[in-house]
Amino acid sequence: EVQLVESGGGFVQAGGFLRLSCATSGFIFADYGYAIGWFRQAPGKEREGVAAISSTDGSTYYADSVKGRFTISSDYNKNTVYLRMTSLKPEDTAVYYCAIAFGEYYGGSHYPETDFTHWGQGTQVTVSS
Repeated sequence: EVQLVESGGGFVQAGGFLRLSCATSGFIFADYGYAIGWFRQAPGKEREGVAAISSTDGSTYYADSVKGRFTISSDYNKNTVYLRMTSLKPEDTAVYYCAIAFGEYYGGSHYPETDFTHWGQGTQVTVSS
């Protein structure tokens, strides 16, 4: 059974940083046929894609709102994907989710939310001004 478990959320002041972790199990992490995405949902807002990383070629995607501040990476020894968030802003406050999409994704790919079939339970990030 595919499982994803997020951790690392918390309360931080504006300008600070956090590193979220997405621990995965139930599939071959070293395989080439999937992508892991990070999404977030703020109160009263729709869920939005934040970042994604492809296992096919290692390419990454970032939403314009987080480019230059967030970094997504994979640790193949720990079957874990990280989201390092720096220069945090109050508008980054949300519940952050990781999810997996099975298939081959290459640089420049789109990552439709509907491709993501398994989701974690989410971790809260709160950024104070």
